Amino acid sequence: MTQNSHLSSHLRRQPKQKRSRERVAKILEAAAAVFDEVGYEAATTHQIAAKAGTAVGSIYQFFPDKAAIFHEMELRHIEQVKNFWAKIDIPKIVNLPLREMIHLLVVATTQLFENPVSRVVFIQFYTSRDIFSSIDESMTQEAIDFLANILKQKNSCLKEEKCCLLAEVCIHSSNAIILASLRQSSQKQSQQLMQEIENLLVSYLDPYLDF
Repeated sequence: MTQNSHLSSHLRRQPKQKRSRERVAKILEAAAAVFDEVGYEAATTHQIAAKAGTAVGSIYQFFPDKAAIFHEMELRHIEQVKNFWAKIDIPKIVNLPLREMIHLLVVATTQLFENPVSRVVFIQFYTSRDIFSSIDESMTQEAIDFLANILKQKNSCLKEEKCCLLAEVCIHSSNAIILASLRQSSQKQSQQLMQEIENLLVSYLDPYLDF
């Protein structure tokens, strides 16, 4: 996934005080829990308010409807992903052995999806894409480009076209496993699936990068 060009907040009013920002964050986390439990279509603002421990009127201070809540969740996820990419020290990780490099990327990805908003937005993208307004397939392409750049720096002998192909396979296969992991009711099974991404990518990339 990545975002379309002109993004704007779906908040009715911007929370300026710390207390208001915390209230909005709580509403978004509650919405993530409700969407996860009953699905977007069945969810109501009353359920979200109950989960957040607040009056429904408090939600309407910031959001006109549940669609606006979800669209704000999209923006928060985009911000989380951009922070994720910014924190990756590419010059450092490309000098690591392949398994260590992949391990760091998988751990960082796992931490990204510990955020309930990012977790639910990711799942909904593959199950209810029509509700999105800010995220589309360009986000997936940005992830592919990001990884292709890492692979090129890891092995400068690889042609750019090959790096892009390798990255595309890695991202699409990883996304499929991440989706399966996030939809698991068993935390143990979810963790095992995420760990297997590392083994999968190392095995796939080893002929091209381990030298």
